Amino acid sequence: MKWLFISYTVPSHPSKARVYVWRELKKIGAINYQTIWVLPYSKDSLEKAHALEKIIEKYGGQALLVEGKVLNNDDEGKIINAFIDARNKEYLELIDKCEDFFKEISFEIKRKNFIFAEVEENEEELDKLKTWLKKIEKRDFINAPLRKEAIEKIKKCSKLFEEFSTTVYKETQGKKT
Repeated sequence: MKWLFISYTVPSHPSKARVYVWRELKKIGAINYQTIWVLPYSKDSLEKAHALEKIIEKYGGQALLVEGKVLNNDDEGKIINAFIDARNKEYLELIDKCEDFFKEISFEIKRKNFIFAEVEENEEELDKLKTWLKKIEKRDFINAPLRKEAIEKIKKCSKLFEEFSTTVYKETQGKKT
């Protein structure tokens, strides 16, 4: 497999430079393996790395981008597993937030809080969950095992939301569900 390796330095002050670069690396899906950041090589990852390189230089730092192959199969397996672990942690966090969504809808049903404001609030939360899933999927280069479960949870959230919306509509129209 072809990889993109990223090494960089930025001045220690202000700390916002280090934090910003770290956040951008995470957003593009890079993992920190030992002392170097790693991404599967692609035109897209290379473009993003070059853009980040320019930002690093603006902060007074330096970046080194290297494309290549890992020479040891065991090391490559460890890198792949690190990608899987990183994405699974993200999917697991999303799955947990879906569980919170289920509890919120159940709570509103239990207390018969059938008002439009609750529909709006829960629709916004569902949209956030869907957007989050798309972000994770975009950086899931390996198809982590928890991806499928996260997709199913989002589908369940959508179905539950539609049922709740229908109930609110019927209740506010004076009809029984």
